[in-house]
Amino acid sequence: MKNPSRPASEAVGSRFPDFPEIPFIEGDGTGPDIWKATRLVLDAAVARVYGGNRGIQWKEILAGEKALAETGSVLPEATLDAIREHGIALKGPLTTPVGKGIRSVNVALRRELDLFACVRPVQYIPGVPSPLRYPEKVDMVVFRENTEDVYVGLEWEAGSAVAKKIIGLVGRETGKTIRPDAGIGLKPMSRFGTRRLVRMALQYALDQGRKSLTLVHKGNIMKFTEGAFCRWGYELARDEFPEVTVTEAALSAGDADGVMKGRLVVKDRIADAMFQQILLRPEEYDVLALPNLNGDYMSDALAAMVGGLGMAPGANIGQGCAVFEATHGTAPKYAGLDKVNPGSLILSGALMLDHMGWTEAADLVRSSLARVVSRKQVTYDLARQLEGAVTLSCSGFARALVEDLSR
Repeated sequence: MKNPSRPASEAVGSRFPDFPEIPFIEGDGTGPDIWKATRLVLDAAVARVYGGNRGIQWKEILAGEKALAETGSVLPEATLDAIREHGIALKGPLTTPVGKGIRSVNVALRRELDLFACVRPVQYIPGVPSPLRYPEKVDMVVFRENTEDVYVGLEWEAGSAVAKKIIGLVGRETGKTIRPDAGIGLKPMSRFGTRRLVRMALQYALDQGRKSLTLVHKGNIMKFTEGAFCRWGYELARDEFPEVTVTEAALSAGDADGVMKGRLVVKDRIADAMFQQILLRPEEYDVLALPNLNGDYMSDALAAMVGGLGMAPGANIGQGCAVFEATHGTAPKYAGLDKVNPGSLILSGALMLDHMGWTEAADLVRSSLARVVSRKQVTYDLARQLEGAVTLSCSGFARALVEDLSR
């Protein structure tokens, strides 16, 4: 497995000692199972590469159901303080109720720590079952804006006082009618938020030798939010990266300077059309920058194209700290059964090692995982799609990786 895209670690600029203390959140549901498997693999890889000269001191911090039971809060201030102090954390999946109860703890973490970029590398691992005919063509990195859009939680229930006031205001100011029994939500998107996301994505693309950055939006309909996201993205490229970028439009117009070797092409696509593009022409896209909601959809769709969320790593990065996380849900019906695939959290842990500058250990984790999968030693979710597969438990998969990387 070739080295996948590394997260934008330089945005944080952290330097880590040889024996850092790193906070972890084991997560809800199957979180404890995949956390134990991940810790086993990461510790073994670090020991194998650095021979005792480096090591991680793990520090548990609480969030989600465990935090609620022990502290009365799903996201204690002590947890936020620990991540701010250490500048880093690794977390399992956390429960997000649908339609009731607490808002997403994941969203709250990103908001409170200003982790404005959700970075999701998507690259095919040979041997993983995929619905695509040529999944090896998929090699993209999603930069999803984390702090704005409809995810900010500015919504009000139908019939509430605020919903009625907004409906009345819209009617008075614009003459447009909103049904009186409508729930209301707001979709804020700012120039500041857009520019800092696109800046990180562009710098990353240049550092990694990528060929293009695509701004993905629904600006043909939402002109002053997603349309502005597109305009502000091009503006940022023009203002801060004029010597190393060129727009697709300029190339199409025959701009001689634009074909200079090494220039990064900046382009944009409408979101619904982009879903077709990633299926039909994935090789034409490298780095994607998207608003929050579209980025959520697109990153999950891309993960499905290369085998599912069970093998999809993710990072949430800001200027002060970074949280690396499993990208799938808690799967509570499998909690404690030692059954689910720990690959997402293991690969997110590898991204964390990259972020720390421990790239040799990160590469060993990825190459070992690829070799074990190629031998069809996989958990049930992949085994049921592979003829002749050896079905491993969650912990068994981790032990198989440790055995492989120890050779």
